[in-house]
Amino acid sequence: MTPAPLRIGNASGFYGDRFAAVREMLEGGPLDVLTGDYLAELTMLILGRDRMRDPDAGYARTFLRQMEECLGLARDRGVRVVTNAGGLNPAGLAARLTELADRLGVPARIGYVTGDDLRERAGELGLGEPLTANAYLGAWGIAECLRGGADVVVTGRVTDASLAVGPAAAHFGWRRDDWDALAGATVAGHVLECGAHATGGNFAFFGELADASHPGFPVAEVHADGSAVITKHAGTGGAVTVDTVTAQLLYEIAGPDYAGPDVVTRFDTIRLSPDGPDRVRVDGVRGAPPPGELKVCLNTLGGYRNATTFVLCGLDLDAKAALVRRQLEGAVGPGGLTWTLARTDREDADTEETASALLHATIRTPDAQRAKAFSRAAIELALASYPGFHVTAPPSDGSPFGVYSAGWVPQQEVRHVAVLPDGSLVDVPPPPSTADVQRRETAPPEPPPAGPTRWVPLGAVAGARSGDKGGDANLGVWVRSEPAYRWLVHHLTVDRLRVLLPETAPLAVDRHLLPNLRAVNFVVHGLLGDGVAASTRFDPQAKALGEWLRSRHVDVPVSLLDGQP
Repeated sequence: MTPAPLRIGNASGFYGDRFAAVREMLEGGPLDVLTGDYLAELTMLILGRDRMRDPDAGYARTFLRQMEECLGLARDRGVRVVTNAGGLNPAGLAARLTELADRLGVPARIGYVTGDDLRERAGELGLGEPLTANAYLGAWGIAECLRGGADVVVTGRVTDASLAVGPAAAHFGWRRDDWDALAGATVAGHVLECGAHATGGNFAFFGELADASHPGFPVAEVHADGSAVITKHAGTGGAVTVDTVTAQLLYEIAGPDYAGPDVVTRFDTIRLSPDGPDRVRVDGVRGAPPPGELKVCLNTLGGYRNATTFVLCGLDLDAKAALVRRQLEGAVGPGGLTWTLARTDREDADTEETASALLHATIRTPDAQRAKAFSRAAIELALASYPGFHVTAPPSDGSPFGVYSAGWVPQQEVRHVAVLPDGSLVDVPPPPSTADVQRRETAPPEPPPAGPTRWVPLGAVAGARSGDKGGDANLGVWVRSEPAYRWLVHHLTVDRLRVLLPETAPLAVDRHLLPNLRAVNFVVHGLLGDGVAASTRFDPQAKALGEWLRSRHVDVPVSLLDGQP
C-alpha cells in the first residue's frame, strides 16, 4: 500500500521572518511536519558574536519564544517540528526546549543533531582560525531523531532543504541511495526554505497577484517517490503558480547539478505543471551520488566598519563630492575608504529631494579607533565643507564586521550525530557512494526567426530573482513560453549582461541554461566582495540585482510582446 503524502509546511525563511507564521501554519490547515529555517551565512556570524559574549547563547532565540506560544498547539495537532534554529548551540536550544515543555506541561520529546561545528578542529582541518566553522550536514541525522520518537528536532548548520528531506526520508523509509527520491524531496525543500518566496513574496510579477499584501507560507505534499505538490493553506494571501515556484527554484543556485551532502539534484530534470488552484506539481527529478566533501561555512572577524551618506544638492555635484572626499581622506587617510556617488538628482528639480544626490562613504579598518575617528571627522566638516552640507543620519562609532569564506572537508572527517530524546547517540555514516560533480552544460536551442522588435524593459517578458552566495551573486531569469526562451538564450549572453549591468563587466560570470524552467542562471563572482557582512555595495545581498536587470531596455521581438499581461 502506498503511504499517504507527507504534508510539510514552512514557517520561517530567515532569522527575523514573520513571528506569527508558526501559529498561522499550525492553525491554517492540516500538516504533518512544520519546518523553520533560521540560518544564513550572515546569521552564523551574528550567532558567533553572541556566543563570544555568552557561551550559553548561539541559537535563534525567536524560535524559543515561538514555541512558548505554540508548542502545545503543535502537539495537540500532531505536528512534528524540525528546525535549524540551534545554530551554533543545538544542544543548548534542545535543553531550553525541554525546560519549556516541562514548565508548560506539554509532553514533547526533543531530539537534536550535532557534529557540524568544526571550529575546535579548524586548524587540524586546514580551515585557519575562524570565528565560526560549520559543515553543511544532510538529512539523515534529522531522520534518525524522528525515527527515535522526537516531536521536535533541532539542528545546527544543515542544508536548508534537509529540513524537508529528513522528515520525508523517515516517513517513507528511503534508503541512503534512493537518489531520485532524495533529489525530488530536495527540490521540495528548496522551494519551501525561503517561506513566502514560493507564494508570491518578492515576485517579479507581483502586480498579477490578487492579494500580495500578506502571502501565506508554503506547504509541500511529498509523495513516496519524491515528487511533490507545492501549495498553501486555503484562504491565505499570495499565490502558488508555476511562475512563483520557478522563481524560488532559481534562487541561490548555480548550474544544473545542485550538489548537497546527501545527493546531487539535477535541476535540468525538474518538471513543473499546474495541479489546480494554488497547486503546482513537481516531478521527474533525478539524482546522483553526492560529492565526497562537505562545504564548510567559515566566518572570521575582519575588523571594523563605519559609514555615512553625504547629501549633495543643486549645482556642481561632482565638485562637491570631490571636495568632501579630499577632506575626509585628509582627516583619516584613504586606506579602507570606499565611495559611491548615487546620482539621484534631476536637473531643474521641483523638490529639494529630487535635486539631491547621495555620496556614500564607508570605511573598513582593523583599527577600532580609526573607525570611530571616521565619525568625528565627518561631523567636523559640517560647517567647513561644500554648500548645503548635511548627512542622512549621524554616523556611529563603527562596529565589527565579518568576512565569509567557504571551506571543504572530506565527509568522513565530520562526525554527524543524532541525539535522540532518550539521550542515546546515533552516528550517521557518510553516504554509501560519492562522485565528483562534473560541470554539465545544455546545448542552446535554435535561435528564433528574425522579425520586428520593440525597445522595452526586459521585464516586459522576463521575470528574475537574485541573491547572495558568499561573495558571489546569483541572478536567475525566466520567461513563460518556449519562443521567449529561445530568444532569451541567444539575446541574454554573458557579454550582453555585462553591458546591461556595468558593475559585472570586470568580473567573472558563469551562465547556465535550464531549459525545463525556461531560464538562464548567472553567477557573478566577487560582486559582493567578502560576503554580505563585509560588502560595501549599495545592495550588499544582491536582492535587487534581478530587478535592475529587468528595468534595462532591450530589443524584444514584437511577437513575444503580443498578449503579454
